[in-house]
Amino acid sequence: MQQTRRDSLDPKPQCATKHLNLIYHVDFDRHVLKGKVALTVEVLEDKFSSLTLDSKDLKIFKVSANGQAAQFALGTKHKFKGSPLEITLPFELSRGQHVIVEIEYETSPSATALQWLTPKQTAGKKHPYLFSQCQATHCRTMVPCQDTPSVKHTYYAQVSVPRELVALMSALRDGQEPDPSDSSRVIYRFRQPVSMPSYLIAIVVGALESREIGPRSRVWSEKECVDEAAFEFSETETMLKTAESLAGPYVWGQYDVLVLPPSFPYGGMENPCLTFVTPTVLAGDRSLAGVIAHEISHSWTGNLVTNRTWEHFWLNEGHTVYIERMIARCMESEQLRQFKGIGGWKELQESVKQFGANNVLTNLVPNLHEVDTDEAFSLVPYEKGFALLYHLEELMGGPEVFMGFVKSYIQLFAYGSVTTEEWKNYLFTYFKDKVDILNKVDWNGWMHTPGMPPVKPQYDTTMADACTALCQRWVKAKEEYLASFTEADVKKLNSPQLIEFMALLLQEPLPLSHVKKMQEVYQLNSVKNAEVRFRWLRICVKAHWEEAVPLALKMATEQGRMKFTRPLFNDEAVKTFKEHRGALHPVTAMLVVKDLKIDG
Repeated sequence: MQQTRRDSLDPKPQCATKHLNLIYHVDFDRHVLKGKVALTVEVLEDKFSSLTLDSKDLKIFKVSANGQAAQFALGTKHKFKGSPLEITLPFELSRGQHVIVEIEYETSPSATALQWLTPKQTAGKKHPYLFSQCQATHCRTMVPCQDTPSVKHTYYAQVSVPRELVALMSALRDGQEPDPSDSSRVIYRFRQPVSMPSYLIAIVVGALESREIGPRSRVWSEKECVDEAAFEFSETETMLKTAESLAGPYVWGQYDVLVLPPSFPYGGMENPCLTFVTPTVLAGDRSLAGVIAHEISHSWTGNLVTNRTWEHFWLNEGHTVYIERMIARCMESEQLRQFKGIGGWKELQESVKQFGANNVLTNLVPNLHEVDTDEAFSLVPYEKGFALLYHLEELMGGPEVFMGFVKSYIQLFAYGSVTTEEWKNYLFTYFKDKVDILNKVDWNGWMHTPGMPPVKPQYDTTMADACTALCQRWVKAKEEYLASFTEADVKKLNSPQLIEFMALLLQEPLPLSHVKKMQEVYQLNSVKNAEVRFRWLRICVKAHWEEAVPLALKMATEQGRMKFTRPLFNDEAVKTFKEHRGALHPVTAMLVVKDLKIDG
């Protein structure tokens, strides 16, 4: 294992943030947060008199330490890491002491953590909207901090917003009061008593409403889709209980879900106490429970046990996919878990093909030195990580046995951070009677070799076979045979199977006559499920069905989820992208530019 690098810290950290106290004034006119943050920092070495925080595009006005003015300077700007904030304390401290560093600052309108939406980009069209996305290293554009997952802290916050809007954060709500300095504004308060890394700090401000969906859960969104969302996420409590039975008690108190406006770039984000999800999960058929099961699982793997650096991101995502699929096994069936495993393996093949089989970014543990984590983002840590865990499950004695290990691993490393080395050492300790089997695993092939894994797991294909059979009927069908297809063909498939059927068709070029017949029989243009719609529209575009092009571009521009936007733009058009670029999240826009190989 290479020596892991820590972002704002030397290999041996000199100090660690323990608590953060945030005061924000949200300015929708200027697109900035006016901020004041007090960091409680524990000193880890003697003769300590200066510290460096991560910051990017922040205007720093004033710094003090324990109430005394402190000298500060911004270091040289790095192309993606930003400018280090170097603070000189007016005194010296020794190991074990604490200092409160207070910083007055303002964010930039172009802060990469923040997306400011105009009223027309929202469902309600009346009020502006703000949301944040800090993972992996964008928190530094919102607050000067130790922006590394190796440091965990609690936080408290107060946020002043226009009084017709509601603010929420990745924390427990702690009341609200009129803003004493401006009667047109209101202050919302938040507290997060569980230590967490900076990338999980999150804020949203908008015309939000909520519905109760369980004893510890509410769903939040604009009023236009709050009832639909309450229906979609009605199984949240069952899922939480299932996850607790697998992984141990849920420690975050509240589990709320926020449905964002369409431009959110990811499927979901596991912000503590408040999962962010894209509206593309509102399928009207509860079929996208997978997204919520995934984010719920992060409450243990990711949020409670965290990768120490982004090189070890697979520890967050591989385990989370593993638990997510265990939830599917408990709530539905082992066959569904197997089916999801097959789907994941296919997505891994796609991802490896896209990066190139020799690209070191397809290593399970990549070297990210001088690599922008946004550019390294892919499905590899999710699906290669899951494949490794599933392979180990098969070797160690099945799902119950291996889930026992995962639960024990969570208990041991809870509230801390972990590297692949530590995970592997614990695996060998836990299964000490099976070390001879573990020693036969091709660890180098799994961890440090690009491309597909060295072993392909054997999955039960029952659910997949039905999809393949229907796909083959269409591929082999002669024109005169098309009349034999009926609506009943797809009625027999569940949602994940319908998605898989579409994915299989995408790999087989179908003549336009077949695609038109498919629409006539199955009415696929009216399907709301985004995962189905996305694949169906790509099938139509590939068959050169003129009428589908505007529908595909509409889907690519009406929502900003990268998983859908990037391939749809790839299939279609650079011109439209240039017209719609302003509405996309900056990270999505940057990656679409790379995909389409456009300059500027």
